[in-house]
Amino acid sequence: VQLQASGGGLVQPGGSLRLSCVASGSIFNINAMGWYRQAPGKQRELIAAIATGASTNYADSVKGRFTISRDNAKNTVYLLMNSLKPEDTAVYYCNARIMEKLLSNFRDYWGKGTQVTVSS
Repeated sequence: VQLQASGGGLVQPGGSLRLSCVASGSIFNINAMGWYRQAPGKQRELIAAIATGASTNYADSVKGRFTISRDNAKNTVYLLMNSLKPEDTAVYYCNARIMEKLLSNFRDYWGKGTQVTVSS
């Protein structure tokens, strides 16, 4: 099982980006999916998560600006980021709790990360 994130880049303050993360491999079921970020010198933090039933939760720092969504048919999670600020600059990682085929438990999987830089 692999997670592949994409969509990062350089954007000006106030701009928008959409991140995507596709899960592939021997997947039987995907439970929660989420996005984390890690800025230089800081710990990785959870910023948005979405459950199987599409309920969501957000870190206070991104609430009202970021929107997480998922397409279960495509095993994909998205993060739409609006009104970006310089303090949003970080490496963004996707995470998913996945049950592989022929197994009976869920495990956490991580994407490799995509850089988001907000700067003028």
